[in-house]
Amino acid sequence: MEALLKPLTEFTLSPEAPVSTQVLSALRSTILFGEFKPGRRLSEQETAKLMQVSRQPVREAFIRLAAEGLVEIRPQRGTFVSKISIREVYDSRFVRESVEADLVRLAARNITPEMSEALEEILTQQRSDAARDPLHFMGLDEALHRTLAEAAGKPQIWTYLQKLKSQLDRVRFLVAVDLPIEELIAQHEDIVRAVAQRNEEEAERAMRLHLRQILKDLPKIAETYPDYFSPED
Repeated sequence: MEALLKPLTEFTLSPEAPVSTQVLSALRSTILFGEFKPGRRLSEQETAKLMQVSRQPVREAFIRLAAEGLVEIRPQRGTFVSKISIREVYDSRFVRESVEADLVRLAARNITPEMSEALEEILTQQRSDAARDPLHFMGLDEALHRTLAEAAGKPQIWTYLQKLKSQLDRVRFLVAVDLPIEELIAQHEDIVRAVAQRNEEEAERAMRLHLRQILKDLPKIAETYPDYFSPED
């Protein structure tokens, strides 16, 4: 994830992947990480010029992003970054908790010394410098949850979750500088400790507590940034 935390002006094409795939990934990241704010009007021509590509892959990306609920294509009016749906944030959080509660139990059951060491290394990085760099912490947070899925023997599940939690990620990046990082690291430590001890019940309890943090924070976030959320919510 850290490689994606770059402004769109720094986008460069790689010869190792299709242009359309790279454009889609960069634009999705730009929306998720808040460089393109909710409600912003997007221009195919200007975006293509900024990324130094033709308009075709940008047009295709807009269509894909509309299907994902990240942009809204309004006939005769243009394409706009979708506002954040509070309902979808709550729904995606519910699904994520349900899935990761089972994943962390599997991780505790199947943990190996190598995976336990990998989780501890991520925690070490979080403690050492993530508190000074919220975006870096976000990348390490993703790495820890992905590694737990790998420890559970279900790495593909994390790929599925990535597609489901886009609205939740938008909220997290919106308030990245205000995240209670020390509290989140402490929650990570509880999860990793329970997994290392093969304590499935405690691992699940710690994971559920961790993923319910947004339930406390979301109402205040929506009140602070009302223009970024769908009015019907």
